[in-house]
This record gives sequence, C-alpha cells and structure tokens, in this order.
Amino acid sequence: MAIREIIEIPDPRLKVVSDVVTVFDDSLKTLVADMFETMYDAPGIGLAAIQVGVPLRVLVIDLQPDDEGAEPVACDHDGHHHHHQPTKREPRVFINPELIDPSEEHAVYNEGCLSVPEIYAEVERPARIRARWQDIEGKQHEETIDGLLATCLQHEMDHLEGVLFIDHLSRLKRQMALKKLQKLRQAA
Repeated sequence: MAIREIIEIPDPRLKVVSDVVTVFDDSLKTLVADMFETMYDAPGIGLAAIQVGVPLRVLVIDLQPDDEGAEPVACDHDGHHHHHQPTKREPRVFINPELIDPSEEHAVYNEGCLSVPEIYAEVERPARIRARWQDIEGKQHEETIDGLLATCLQHEMDHLEGVLFIDHLSRLKRQMALKKLQKLRQAA
C-alpha cells in the first residue's frame, strides 16, 4: 500500500471523464487500498480515483460514524487536523456507480474537497438516491441511500464526470472561492 499524491485544481485531469472499470484484478485492489490509505492520511471521508490521477470509475468513502458531534462535514474533507482517538472505520468501495432514482426533496451540506483545499461551500443535492454499483469483486449492488452518505456519494460521482463541487455554485460564488484559494496558496 502507498499514499498517492492528491491532485488539486487547476490540474486539467480533474476535468476528465473517468473510464468504466472492466477488469477486476489485483491492480484494482491495489488502487483501492492506496486510495483508502491516501484518504485516511489526508484526512478525508471520500476520494475518487481521478483525485490520485487515475481516470477510472472507482470511489472510496468512509464516513467514520463514531465521530459524532463534529459539525456537518464536507465531502472529501472534514477540516480537522488534530488526530483524535481512532474512530470506527466503515470503508466502502463503489465501482462504476450509477444514480437511478434521485429524490425530489433536496438537502444542503457544507461541502469541501481534497482537490480544492480549504474551500467550503453549501451545495444542494437530492436528499435520497437509489444507487447501483459494483464491489471490488465485480458483484452488483443496489441500495437506497440518504443522509451524508447520499451527499458524499453524489459529490464523489461528480468527479467521475469531471465535475467539482464548486461547479455547482453560482459564477460569483465560484470566483470568490477560487480567489480565496489563490490567496491561501500565496500565504502558504
């Protein structure tokens, strides 16, 4: 296992549409293991393969549910840099995920992204979705998902289409976010 470099905007690879996974082999298992290691190290709660430069339809998510009392968190990123007692891990892998039935009802979460560091913004998405995906062995799953997992899964699925959470914002809000990011980078 290895920690891979997370690419950040404006890296053009973040705009790439990822390819369908057709081969479920050891190299896929290695990619997923590396993605989890990279995500936990960041630390984040979700990561798409393209964020480590691999244009495949592979997502890893772990909401680590014991971390109660934290403010509503961002999809890839929870803003906490201190290491607290280990939370219960619930790693989930979504390969070739599809959205089948998004609810009319929407939910708003303050999202962030490991590829857009230190920037948070409220994004509105369907509150409940039916999703279909394959696991690491290639087996099909289908499930109705709501809450933070629904938000996070949709956020990560956007990466597969080359879409970032800031692309959902109005042009003005997006420009403000990008300016802020520029300032943060200059200060670093």
